[in-house]
Amino acid sequence: MIHNMTEDQITLYVIKALKENKRKEFEAIIDELQPYDIAQIYADLPEKHRTRFLFFLNIDALADLIQELGSEEQIDVLNRLGIEKSGKVLDMMDNDDLASLLEDLSPEKIASLLSGMKKGEAKIVQDIMNYPAETAGRLMTNRFVWIRDYYTVREAVDKLKSFAELAETINYLYVIDQNRRLVGVVSYRDLLIADTQEKIRDIMYERVISVLEDTDQEEVARLIERYDFLAIPVVNAEHVLIGIITVDDIIDVVIREANEDIEKLSASGKSIDFETKSFVAAYRRLPWLVLLLFIGLISGSIISSYEHTLEKVVALAFFMPMISGMTGNTGTQSLAVVVRGLVSNDIDKRVITKLILRELSVGVIIGVTCGVLISVIALVWQGNFILGLVVGSSLLLTLIIGTLAGTIIPIILYRLNIDPAIASGPLITTLNDIFSLVTYFGIATMFIEYLL
Repeated sequence: MIHNMTEDQITLYVIKALKENKRKEFEAIIDELQPYDIAQIYADLPEKHRTRFLFFLNIDALADLIQELGSEEQIDVLNRLGIEKSGKVLDMMDNDDLASLLEDLSPEKIASLLSGMKKGEAKIVQDIMNYPAETAGRLMTNRFVWIRDYYTVREAVDKLKSFAELAETINYLYVIDQNRRLVGVVSYRDLLIADTQEKIRDIMYERVISVLEDTDQEEVARLIERYDFLAIPVVNAEHVLIGIITVDDIIDVVIREANEDIEKLSASGKSIDFETKSFVAAYRRLPWLVLLLFIGLISGSIISSYEHTLEKVVALAFFMPMISGMTGNTGTQSLAVVVRGLVSNDIDKRVITKLILRELSVGVIIGVTCGVLISVIALVWQGNFILGLVVGSSLLLTLIIGTLAGTIIPIILYRLNIDPAIASGPLITTLNDIFSLVTYFGIATMFIEYLL
């Protein structure tokens, strides 16, 4: 019915159905839409139509809608629904998504929302919220299908059918023993190709990749990426199966972690997006920039201390921005490579040594190439071989220093258990400005007699 319509046309069609109180037509439209599309339509609706829109949706659709909205919009929707209906909606939401929704609310608001839920569901959500942030326990859901190893394939399929609507994924069935310990896993594909009377113990994989409840979410993401899983089981210290984490939750983690690293690399502090007010955005950026301002004064003092060198050879001033700029650029490039590598690789002394030697080689190659090029330019422009030698050798050394600084600083922070992304681009650039100016003017001063 709506496959050829644009989003704006669908929204107008929905508004028409709401105005005319045509619930069946409304439901026919919603049934063909994905949760994301429903959320977009809701966001585009005029305020006067939003409450009716919500009450026209069934409980499942409301749960899907809320999971696609931002935190403020989620609370607004729940307030519109009232305690009784919102409780039913919360019962249908994924446990981990609900825990994320509640974590920033006041204790009174959390208690109010949980009071409308089934006691069992509320207890599960509270248990998830007790795990530390950014751990496997905080990401997991209890909505998965488990079976016993003595089941036949037919019995396993029957159970899967019974719980398919409630389970967050049906790609894997987890096999547990009488103490609920994880002993195996069977994929949906395995069930399809097996004989219906085969025992699960004969077709299951006994080597199950799992994570502990306190495993960091980035490690969970690495395992899912490494093994191409659609879900991974979560166990406690006794190896009891307590939940699973699905790949869609890990994608959210990866995006969130990447955004955090970008914010830190740009020294913008906490999250700033298109909707952030100017005063708030300025407040979040200022601390880093004020710090860098004072560090930058050191650069000014360095230039001032070499004033006599500049007065004697004015041509040196022409190359000064290029020297500091190139050094900062190569340092930022190395920083980005290292921060990305620290997230996606297992780090040990061998890996770090190999990385530093690799970046040193890169710095030398880049330095020699750019140094020779700028030496030729300086020689042709000024007709002074010594000036070309000073500028070229300065650029060679500063590019090597900048590359190593962008490599070593985040590694040191990582070893100190400090997030290496805080070694932001502006910080590396400012420090490299100091290194480059000291090197440049130091070499120029050594050759000052030959430059005159």
